[in-house]
Amino acid sequence: MKFEKYHALGNDYLVFDPDGTDHQFAEEETVRICHRNFGLGSDGILVGPLQSEKADFGLRILNPDGSEAEKSGNGLRIFARYLYDQKKVSSVPFTVSTLGGIVTCEVSSDASSISVEMGQVSFHSEIVPVSVKGSPREVLNEEITIDGETFNYYAATIGNPHCVIPLNEISEGLALELGAKVENHPLFPNRTNVQFLKVLDRNRIRIEIWERGAGYTLASGSSSSAAGAVARKMGACDQNITVEMPGGEIGLVIDEEFNVKMTGPATRVATMNIDQECLEI
Repeated sequence: MKFEKYHALGNDYLVFDPDGTDHQFAEEETVRICHRNFGLGSDGILVGPLQSEKADFGLRILNPDGSEAEKSGNGLRIFARYLYDQKKVSSVPFTVSTLGGIVTCEVSSDASSISVEMGQVSFHSEIVPVSVKGSPREVLNEEITIDGETFNYYAATIGNPHCVIPLNEISEGLALELGAKVENHPLFPNRTNVQFLKVLDRNRIRIEIWERGAGYTLASGSSSSAAGAVARKMGACDQNITVEMPGGEIGLVIDEEFNVKMTGPATRVATMNIDQECLEI
């Protein structure tokens, strides 16, 4: 079984092109392939291009725990770069259908950057979703308690759920300590991605990321989009935002309706073949 491996600021994915076949990845198979000691190692598998009635291409995004993600900004940039490398697209914009909606991608002529129209961020409890007491509403600056400590958070979705926690100081250690507990908090019926957010100025933020189904992550496009939208909702940032992450930086443009355009790189790593022996669990 052949894969093409790419990373987007350290967030790495394996691209599997079904090429007319109908291979269905079992949960155990996905976990083994993504495992960094017993498999090829990755933050997920991108299955595509698939046939789509609504877009130019279809895409499935598999997490390393075997679950399926609705959307991934880094995954979409990687998939766009893969399509460009395979000469399935040019530098003309094209559309990709995901479980989290249809997005428009555009690869620069030298493939050094990829832009993705990520869609519109919503903060509404019924859409994210978040289990709130009282009437459905936008979940803004509300309280969440973890191990007896209370934090203020914002809930957001850009096709997949996010919990953004603004703080004066953030760190990898904080994300490792609290990430899984927030991801699996009863407030979030579908679990959630988690971002610890520090606003640096009107046009720059920094985040640490715990990704649902993957764990601590060096970079994330959807997390950047959600955190940037929250910073804008807070009134702390303007339309153009640079997001600093441990793996590098992503640029965002967020309009007044919270539509997000994300721009960043995707880097080719290798062609990889997995041996059947590895999959005989």
